[in-house]
Amino acid sequence: MRVDLHTHSTASDGTDSPAELVRNAAAAGLDVVALTDHDTTRGHAEAITALPEGLTLVTGAELSCRIDGVSMHMLAYLFDPEEPALLAERELVRDDRVPRARGMVARLRELGVPVTWEQVARIAGDGSVGRPHVATALVELGVVPTVSDAFTEDWLADGGRAYVAKHETDPFEAIRLVKSAGGVTVFAHPAAAKRGRTVPDSAIAEMAAAGLDGIEVDHMDHDVDARARLRGLAKELGLLVTGSSDYHGSRKTVSLGEYTTDPEVYGEITRRATGAFPVPGTGGA
Repeated sequence: MRVDLHTHSTASDGTDSPAELVRNAAAAGLDVVALTDHDTTRGHAEAITALPEGLTLVTGAELSCRIDGVSMHMLAYLFDPEEPALLAERELVRDDRVPRARGMVARLRELGVPVTWEQVARIAGDGSVGRPHVATALVELGVVPTVSDAFTEDWLADGGRAYVAKHETDPFEAIRLVKSAGGVTVFAHPAAAKRGRTVPDSAIAEMAAAGLDGIEVDHMDHDVDARARLRGLAKELGLLVTGSSDYHGSRKTVSLGEYTTDPEVYGEITRRATGAFPVPGTGGA
């Protein structure tokens, strides 16, 4: 069984529509794929409608969080998407994305980059606008060669010259909200240092004590040493270990299923969840 628990569609900052994503996941030989768009579940219905036979969909979202001034992402799986408190928090985060992106465009223009809001809005389309869309605009303008190269202190990384903060949820509150909605929480790419400052292990230990279920270890932004350290930390704290592609379509070089989660860990995630259940494919539309 091949399980990829972290992907994005055009509902946030991926380039595949939700329907395209699940079809591509099946073509890549996956048995299970999680759709975890940023702060939104808007792509779930389309993905479910198109879900090919033999592929199971795990519904989820990647929640924007911040602790002690450090930005972090929390993967939330199989929660009730209509639970009022979690829904209200997701909407609060999502509604702050447009003014934040406009602010980054303004800062880039002050730095002499001829980016426009119209360009970023075109790239985002119907998706939840975010830094990757601004980064793609920088690629289009020839300012940086790749989207990843835009996430530096020179440009869009936390504290970078064009960085603008947005509303982000306290991770302890995120854990509480997701748990109350029947979901399971996994700290996404916790050692991705090239994205900016990372959360210290002491804070991860505090999150584990507060109910965090797992940490994402096998990820394109973690080198061999980081993965070994995180596996040791997970064992020490009794956390689940996941692996995922963090697929964004053509916006990143990683492929669906390039990193995967142990089927036994996937089984444990489904056992812990009470807010929703994995959706088996019936042939798609």
